[in-house]
Amino acid sequence: MNKIPVGVLGASGYAGRELCALVLRHPRMSLAFATANEQRGTTSRIAGRDIGLVAPEDAALGDVELVFSALPHGASKEWIARAQQAGARGVDLSADLRPGNGCEGIAYGLTELNRQGIGNAGVVANPGCYPTSILLALAPLVQQGLIPDGAVVVANSASGVTGAGNSPKREMLFAEVTEDFRAYGVGNDHRHLNEMRSTLESWGANADLVFTPHLLPVARGILSTIAVPLTRPLDDVLDPWRSTYAAEPFVEIAAAPPSLRDVIHRNVVRISAAQLSGTRTPMLLVTSAIDNLLKGAAGQAVQNANLMLGLDETAGLPV
Repeated sequence: MNKIPVGVLGASGYAGRELCALVLRHPRMSLAFATANEQRGTTSRIAGRDIGLVAPEDAALGDVELVFSALPHGASKEWIARAQQAGARGVDLSADLRPGNGCEGIAYGLTELNRQGIGNAGVVANPGCYPTSILLALAPLVQQGLIPDGAVVVANSASGVTGAGNSPKREMLFAEVTEDFRAYGVGNDHRHLNEMRSTLESWGANADLVFTPHLLPVARGILSTIAVPLTRPLDDVLDPWRSTYAAEPFVEIAAAPPSLRDVIHRNVVRISAAQLSGTRTPMLLVTSAIDNLLKGAAGQAVQNANLMLGLDETAGLPV
C-alpha cells in the first residue's frame, strides 16, 4: 500500500517529536522531512529510528501532501502559507491561526465538534492543549442550553512541564519544579483565553470564563476542573456528555474523576462530572484529563490530518 508523504516543521520540540513518532508508526503516512532550526544538520532518535533534521528552507514542501507545523507562535503562519503555495495542505499547531487570534475562515481542529469543516479544509488550526481539555468538557452543556446567560465559569487546569516547550528556562529546571505546585498566568489573561472565549461565543454561549493554569511537577498531562452554573439541576449528571459523545472513539465518559494515569500516552479526553452541594444555584464540577502532547497537540493534529487525507480517523493513534 502506497503511503502518503507528509512533513513536520519544528521537529525538535516536544510536540514536533511526538508528531514524527506518530507519523513513523502510521500505517498510511510516511515522513518525508523533519525540520529544525538550531539543530539543523543533526540526527535525532525518534521511535527507534535515526531521523535527520534539515533546515526549514531545505524542506521539500512541494513533495508532500500535508505539512504539520509545530513551529513557535508567530513563525508558524508564514510557513503554513509557504506550504500552501507549494501545493500542500497544512495542520498548524501554533496559536497563529486559531480563533480569537485575528484570522478568519480557518477550520478549527476541535475534531469531535467540527468534522464537516475539517475534511475539505486546506489548513486546519489545531487547538491549544488547555482549550482542548476545557472546550470538549463544556461543549455539551453549551449545546443543550444548560449554562445560564451571564454565568461565570471557573476553570482551573494543571499541566505537565512539556507544555512549556523545551527551550532552556530556569523556572523549568528539575530542582525548581519537583516537589512543588504553582499557579501561573494569573489575572485571567493567559494567551489561550482568546481562543476559548471566541469559540464559546461562536457556539452561542453568553458567559464569562475565568481560567487559571497551574504547573505540575510531571512530564505530561493536563487535568482541568471546571465549576459551571446550570440553568436547572440534572437527574443524570453525565447525560449531556453521553448523548453528545456516544460514538466518539477518543472521548471517554467516567463516573469517577479521571487522573493523568488514565490518559497519558493516549489520544483521548476522559470526562466526569459531579453535582455540587451547598450552592444557591445548581452547579456542576466537570473534570477532564488529556495528554497534552497527544490529544492536546500531536495526536489531535494527526486525527485532523486523517480526516483531511480521507483516512480512518483513528489510524495511527494510540487509544
